[in-house]
Amino acid sequence: TLEPELDLENAGEDGSFAAIEEVEQEQVASADGAVLRALDKVAGTVIDLELASGQTLEFGRLSVFLSDCRYPKNNPSGDAFGHLVIRPQGDDRPVFQGWMVASSPALNAMDHPRYDVWVLRCKTS
Repeated sequence: TLEPELDLENAGEDGSFAAIEEVEQEQVASADGAVLRALDKVAGTVIDLELASGQTLEFGRLSVFLSDCRYPKNNPSGDAFGHLVIRPQGDDRPVFQGWMVASSPALNAMDHPRYDVWVLRCKTS
């Protein structure tokens, strides 16, 4: 799929653009699951969690649900994007809900006083 990308640095004084550059979006595929890393900051323990898409696992007092993990089609070992819903056990309000990017976990990080969870990679066959 091609989408136009505006070159804001070369805009005319009237705000018009002489040329619109076409860039190709990277195609992604959904994986069967993901590998996450979880840290208990109080106990100092780290564990890797392997989740299938649609699966929920318990870590400490958290419930971690993976809805999808996506990766670049042309580079399966490339950057992973995981969609997670993380809730305290016994509570319906998530402490995190959204996409986490493996290469930039701080871009959209979970904010919790005791636990950290981040995506490492997608599980592909």
